[in-house]
Amino acid sequence: MRTRWVGLTIAAVTGAVLWFAFPKFAIETPAAQAAQSGAYTGPRTADGKPDLNGIWQVLNSAHWDIEAHSPEEGVPGGVGVVEGGDIPYQPSALAKKKENYQNRAKADPLSKCYLPGVPRVTYVPLPFEISQTPKHVVIAYEIAHARRIIYTDGSPHVESLEFWMGDSRGRWEGDTLVVDTIDFTDKTWLDKAGNFHSTALHVVERYTPMGPNHINYEVTLEDSKVYTRPWKMSMVIYRRLEKNLQLLDYDCVSFFWSKWEKTLTRK
Repeated sequence: MRTRWVGLTIAAVTGAVLWFAFPKFAIETPAAQAAQSGAYTGPRTADGKPDLNGIWQVLNSAHWDIEAHSPEEGVPGGVGVVEGGDIPYQPSALAKKKENYQNRAKADPLSKCYLPGVPRVTYVPLPFEISQTPKHVVIAYEIAHARRIIYTDGSPHVESLEFWMGDSRGRWEGDTLVVDTIDFTDKTWLDKAGNFHSTALHVVERYTPMGPNHINYEVTLEDSKVYTRPWKMSMVIYRRLEKNLQLLDYDCVSFFWSKWEKTLTRK
């Protein structure tokens, strides 16, 4: 018995050494190989595009603060989703952001039941559903019945208008859905920490499927009135796989929204 135990131990140690010393000999699944190569191997639509139809959700703390932050009452901690760590605010805009943070409990537009805006609507802690056709992609969000129609038919942006969710136009770059959005109001925030933008905001989102159940979401924000340069953030969007899953009616009532958020972070 002792000899057998020693033999098994040696085999295990040898296998571990070979794994780390010669990783190219490790057995890789097709999914792992696809992840390394960046190739999408999931289902496709009739016109050959990655099939994004379904219900999805982001699972992080970006809704509360897109920058790294410690946990506090009603706020889960997070490592941040901003590339480079900090948002490149202009000095006057940074002062405004700090003012927003101090008044965040009452000043957050979402607490007043305004629409979240883009890109915040993506990482509000509620699911959303993607419906895809050759000429447009519709995203229906559970929060406040928000909807986006992303035209992929080559039609141009509308001009001289303001929208809570902006005006979106999309295109496919290989297997990545690229969404260009402008014409924003300045009445939305990027999170509950007071990070904000002006009407000059220009958002470019990139939805790149990593497989049938994961999307890499990268968003670039540009605003000449608020930031010193364009900046990025990224996160993973997960497909919801529960049986009989559907979006529910979430009608925002300011008092209940605040109470629900506190309950969510305590679970």
